Amino acid sequence: MPEQRGKQHHLGRIVETLKEEIGAIIEGDLADPRIALCTVSEVVMVDNKSARVFLQVVGDERESEETVKAVNAAKGFIRHELLERLGKRHIPDLTFILDRSQEYGGRIEELLGRIKKRKK
Repeated sequence: MPEQRGKQHHLGRIVETLKEEIGAIIEGDLADPRIALCTVSEVVMVDNKSARVFLQVVGDERESEETVKAVNAAKGFIRHELLERLGKRHIPDLTFILDRSQEYGGRIEELLGRIKKRKK
């Protein structure tokens, strides 16, 4: 059991570091005009060789799609920067995905509000 807990803690630290560094790279080092204001909301390690990076983008649907396309186009640069910054031997393959959880959460809140009004 202690081995698993240590492994999970190590994986959690890696995920948190990737989240911070990818956010800093997108915010500061990428000069692509297609990239709108965005934040890294979550990084999910599929296995040790690949990771899904969820981006929350401020703007409309078109800007969001363009931002994700531009960041996916720059993933080679992002991986190279991560190698230099983290000093690791291997960086997982990154897949950038648009995070729509706030939209879904807002819709759920709206539906719950309607249900409460009907019950009154």
